[in-house]
Amino acid sequence: MIFATLEHIFTHISFSIISIVITIYLVTLLVDEIVGLCDPSEKGMIATFFCITGLLVTRWIYSKHFPLSDLYESLMFLSWSFSIIHMVPKIGNHKNDLSAITAPSAIFTQGFATSGLSTEMHQSAILVPALQSQWLMMHVSMMLLSYAALLCGSLLSVALLVITFRKNIGIFGKSNHLLIGSFSFDEIHYLNEKRNVLQNTSFLSFRNYHRYQLTQRLDHWSYRVISLGFTFLTIGILSGAVWANEAWGSYWNWDPKETWAFITWTIFAIYLHTRTNRSLQGVNSAIVASMGFLIIWICYFGVNLLGIGLHSYGSFTLTSN
Repeated sequence: MIFATLEHIFTHISFSIISIVITIYLVTLLVDEIVGLCDPSEKGMIATFFCITGLLVTRWIYSKHFPLSDLYESLMFLSWSFSIIHMVPKIGNHKNDLSAITAPSAIFTQGFATSGLSTEMHQSAILVPALQSQWLMMHVSMMLLSYAALLCGSLLSVALLVITFRKNIGIFGKSNHLLIGSFSFDEIHYLNEKRNVLQNTSFLSFRNYHRYQLTQRLDHWSYRVISLGFTFLTIGILSGAVWANEAWGSYWNWDPKETWAFITWTIFAIYLHTRTNRSLQGVNSAIVASMGFLIIWICYFGVNLLGIGLHSYGSFTLTSN
């Protein structure tokens, strides 16, 4: 009873703190002058990390197995992984460009786990025979850490694409405006417009340079985070193959979960390959990573929604029966 109470307390404290953190981020986005709020938000994410850690440890103690046996536990672990990734830039005293991705991801994941799932799915159950293995911690933790890292990296690539395409649309719109103006008005108006454009050149150059720096940082962090996630994914797939051989007598069965994990691995392998070619860096590699964002969610939730295959334990279908 005491462990269930502790878990309940940790859940609500962590969700409350991260909600406050999100509010602080929104305020700082709207009002740039309030720079003093950045430090409390960082401390809030650290507090969230320790609360979710306490929740997982508490659940581990009273369930007597590593808390990764069902959808609720995996979502909480995924939220915990987002909070870890949030703190990674702080280790090297880098500017935290990941905060706009990791904090909302953590709160949405935890919010869905606590409010989107039924109460019955929150209850810890006895492990099915296939999960009663020492490989549970190794395989599932690596897969979820890889999902968290790859999702963050993919969202950074999506942000890069949005900024880039907005810039291109803006340039196209301005070109059309000048072209129409040259045919619609007399020469004096055209010269005045040209003079105004020249006066604003320095401002536009500064803004474009700032945008260029932002896209470069997004591309840099996207590559680093996806590389980390790809490493975790590779370890997770290999450890899962060894575990599958012990449990089912075969390293690979082309189970739906295995198939989509392989597709995910292939997509991000293509991304890393495009990053080695300078001509394909930036927008081209970001498009591949953005595709990977959808593939990850299919891999993570696909089997749980359908409830089919060897990995169907912990699915919506089985839990609701």
